Amino acid sequence: MKHFTLLLAISSLAFCSYGQITFKRNDIYLEAGGNGLFASVNYERQLTKQPGLGFRLGVGFYSENAFYLTIPVGINYLFKLKNNKSFIDAGLGATWTRIDGNLFGDSKNSNGDHFVNFVPSLGYRRHTTKDLMWRISVSPIANKYGLVPWLGLSIGKRF
Repeated sequence: MKHFTLLLAISSLAFCSYGQITFKRNDIYLEAGGNGLFASVNYERQLTKQPGLGFRLGVGFYSENAFYLTIPVGINYLFKLKNNKSFIDAGLGATWTRIDGNLFGDSKNSNGDHFVNFVPSLGYRRHTTKDLMWRISVSPIANKYGLVPWLGLSIGKRF
């Protein structure tokens, strides 16, 4: 009887652990709009083993009359919805922007044309069965020039 009970306990444990879904904590994605302002490539890491607090870092650009380099950083929190792969994504970010793309400055551009944008965001995120992610968010931009309503659209790979 002891062997049967032990076998039953081990089998139950094996079935329970087999059915658990592993949460992939890393994302790399392209974003149009959002924290990167225009176009950016970003890496995001969830700091917890389940959806929750995360950190992001990226690099982006924009060019019209001048070349703008952007470096978005931020934190976010994923609130799980009824479906295990759908989330409300709330975040707060800051994006450093340098005009003419020169990170370290030079004698030609001594006026230091750089500024920081503050970008709160609220959106919907979806993880697919093929380890893809997409997100749409409202991300207003606040900087020394004022407040601008903004949207963000992201698509990327989870690993």
